[in-house]
Amino acid sequence: MIDPVNHEVMADMRIYQASTRVFKLGLLLWNRIQISGAEHIPERGGVMIASNHVSYLDPAIVGVGYRGRPVHFMARDTLWKPGFGNWWMDHVGCIPVARGTGDIRAMKLTIKALREGKVVSMFPEGTRSPDGSLRSAKSGVGMIVEKSACAVVPAYIRGSYKAFPKGATWIKPTTVSIDFGRPILPEDFQALGQGREAYEAHAALIMERIAGVREGD
Repeated sequence: MIDPVNHEVMADMRIYQASTRVFKLGLLLWNRIQISGAEHIPERGGVMIASNHVSYLDPAIVGVGYRGRPVHFMARDTLWKPGFGNWWMDHVGCIPVARGTGDIRAMKLTIKALREGKVVSMFPEGTRSPDGSLRSAKSGVGMIVEKSACAVVPAYIRGSYKAFPKGATWIKPTTVSIDFGRPILPEDFQALGQGREAYEAHAALIMERIAGVREGD
C-alpha cells in the first residue's frame, strides 16, 4: 500500500524525456500533431493541465504538447503490470488510481505533487467521452484545486476521437492537435467560494474554460 504522505511522485528525467521523444515521433509521423498555446503554462509552481478526454491517445498528446517540465498523469492502477510496466509507470511519474472507488490515496498524492510545484495532467470528466462531446466534470477536481492552490491550464484536444475512439483496435492516421489556454489562477477559484460547497463551481469553471479553448476564446 502506498503511503500518500511519504510517497514521492517523481519522474526520472532521462526516462521521461526519452518516452516523450518516442511519442512525439509517432504522433508527428502518424498523426501530424499540431500544438498551440504551450507558452501559457507557468514555468514554476504547481500546475494542473485539465483537458477533455476522448481517447487513450490523450495522455501522450498532453505529454508531447508540453515538454518544459515532466507532466505527471493519474492512471488506473491496473496498468501497473509486473516487470517493465511497473518500472515504466513509476519512472515517468504516474499516479495510480483505483477506478470506481473514489480513491482518496490518489487524490492525496495528486495534491501533494501540486503543492510541491509539479505539473499534473487531469481529465476532469473522469473517463473517456463515448461520443467525443464535452461532459460535466467530477467535483473531485474542484477539491484538488482548492487543497493544492494550483493554477489550472485548460486544454482542448482535437482529432484523437477519430484517430483512436473508445473500442477501437488500431490508430488511424488522422491529424490530432492540442490547444492550451490561459491559466485559471487560484484567486479565480477563491472568488467562487471555498469549502465543499464550492467544489462543483470550481469544476464547472474548468469545463467552461476548456469549452472556451475549443471555441478559440
